Amino acid sequence: MAHLLMLIGLPGSGKSTVAAQLATQEGWQIVSTDRIREQLFGDAAIQGAWPQVWAEVERQLRAIAQSSDGKVIYDATNVRRCHRRQFLTRARSWGFDTIEAYWLDVPLAVCLERNQRRDRQVPVPIICKMYRQLRGGSPSVKEGFDRLIRDRFPYPCNQLPNCH
Repeated sequence: MAHLLMLIGLPGSGKSTVAAQLATQEGWQIVSTDRIREQLFGDAAIQGAWPQVWAEVERQLRAIAQSSDGKVIYDATNVRRCHRRQFLTRARSWGFDTIEAYWLDVPLAVCLERNQRRDRQVPVPIICKMYRQLRGGSPSVKEGFDRLIRDRFPYPCNQLPNCH
């Protein structure tokens, strides 16, 4: 049975850290849009042509779905509901029997702070746009997930930047 775990969260929310932990501890494979951009364009910061990135995402996921015990994490922001729904339909057609979502619900201010500490920073206006997209379509099992895990950041944050 092929099992897919879709990570959802802003840049700096901890998606890649969670993916690496699961890969190490539980043997999950990772399909990461950042890694794919690095392979294709020589640098994860180069966005490149999305159709080219998507073709490689699809190729990797199809191969894993066809393996008898495929367990894969899709490491991307996945902030837009309409894109998640389209992805779910495709993933099921590739043979994934179980599709779960893991939403890293981390305050915007925390993500922005973490982003500032990174070598490869995502521009603040892009993170703010993603924040609005995610808040406008919060993940739900109604999208077609078999299960949704919402991991809320444990510390309240009262000073969100003005991205509304």
